Amino acid sequence: MHRFFFPAIALTVISMLSAAARAEPGGTPDLLPTLGSIERLDPRFDAIVPKDAVIEVLASGFVWAEGPVWLKQEKAILFSDIPRNRVMRFKDGEGVSIFLEPAGFTGPAAYGSERGSNGLTLDRQGCLISCEHGDRRVSRLTPGGGKRTVADSYRGKRFNSPNDCAVHSSGAIYFTDPPYGLPDGWNDERRELDCCGVYRVTTDGVVTLVCDTMTRPNGICFSPDEKRLYVAQSDPASPLWKVFNVMPDGTLDEGRTFFDGTELFKERKKGLPDGLKVDVAGNVFATGPGGVLVFAADGTHLGSFLTGQATANCAFGDDGKTLYITADSYLCRVRLSTAGPLPGP
Repeated sequence: MHRFFFPAIALTVISMLSAAARAEPGGTPDLLPTLGSIERLDPRFDAIVPKDAVIEVLASGFVWAEGPVWLKQEKAILFSDIPRNRVMRFKDGEGVSIFLEPAGFTGPAAYGSERGSNGLTLDRQGCLISCEHGDRRVSRLTPGGGKRTVADSYRGKRFNSPNDCAVHSSGAIYFTDPPYGLPDGWNDERRELDCCGVYRVTTDGVVTLVCDTMTRPNGICFSPDEKRLYVAQSDPASPLWKVFNVMPDGTLDEGRTFFDGTELFKERKKGLPDGLKVDVAGNVFATGPGGVLVFAADGTHLGSFLTGQATANCAFGDDGKTLYITADSYLCRVRLSTAGPLPGP
């Protein structure tokens, strides 16, 4: 197994925000700024999030931050800034730098406002997997630094704009394909497919449409045992999360509604169902109206990280007990008592 160590491409420092507290002798430490508040709705939440937890702001100034993924070897977090067509990198003590540019569109002309990469993860060899809006594909960043296309079409028709992805232990990549990256969305004349699908691509490149019944599939994540697949639907007319049973052949059943976010959305809380992750106990951390909602495996809403921002995605990092959050122009983190699986080898 080849383990891929990422090069720092176009390493231009944007800002420096150290997570280590500094203090003058005899003084009190400087604290990182915080954002929003934490809402506790169920006693089970206290076993997941410490009583003194806060939403720390690590960096800001991005146009729309998305798709965080933790690099264990580098002890750094990568995330997309979609409109700027960049993948950014943050590490304690080093701050923020550009990791990859261009990240999701490599054409010579302008291509809408959402042309960059979106969801990011690592495959079982540690290579970066990207959902690319502008180039309308899922890609793999190879150990030599070049990209290879994992999938860019289904039955000869180009994808809309792959959005988020999850890697199965078999090596298959499951991903969602709403139209948000097309310059004119669903009505774009370049759209070739008649659905917003959930797809599976195997290690030998075979692409299968595993769900065509969701109007705007977005975030996607497996349960710890990979028997269930959670998919967010970021449709204002039907904002919800679905859960599917994963069949032995890798296909999905018809699924059911895991949690309906309509009432939260009606409360005019910012954001729609978007990226999500599942911890080792089966608790679901899902970005949606208000921030990051935490659900038990039975679908009970236990509590929320109320960022006050339209919140795009989240990822476990460090030792698995830190949740990194991309919320509009912010990169944040929250310390947890639970742990989540880390991607890669």
